[in-house]
Amino acid sequence: MLQPMTRGRILIVEDEADLAWVEQFNLESEGYEVRVALEGRAAIDALDSFRPQVIVLDLMLPHVNGWAVLARVNELPGPRPLVIVVSAVAGAGDQVRAGKMGVGSFLPKPFDMDDLVRVVGETFASNGLV
Repeated sequence: MLQPMTRGRILIVEDEADLAWVEQFNLESEGYEVRVALEGRAAIDALDSFRPQVIVLDLMLPHVNGWAVLARVNELPGPRPLVIVVSAVAGAGDQVRAGKMGVGSFLPKPFDMDDLVRVVGETFASNGLV
């Protein structure tokens, strides 16, 4: 059976399960294939098993924080997933650090879900992804 075409693969890394579910629901409604990792170790495992094109990454995570996940993303061979940081840690220093680590967009929490959907769409479009 043929799989329906999706707009792209997104990994949501968010330890707040309710927020992760709302993000997943909204992005799947836009046609994306979405997986959720509720902590950093699961996110690192999903990098190889799911091979996301875009990651929506919280920085404050249990076990392995978002900075460590981002460092692992930067070690991947070949085309790396694009990263959108969504975090309550939104100081200027954090945004600069994230930018130096290759983060394309930074959405401070709390945010409007429409803004997340827009930023994800812009990230895919501006990078020539599906």
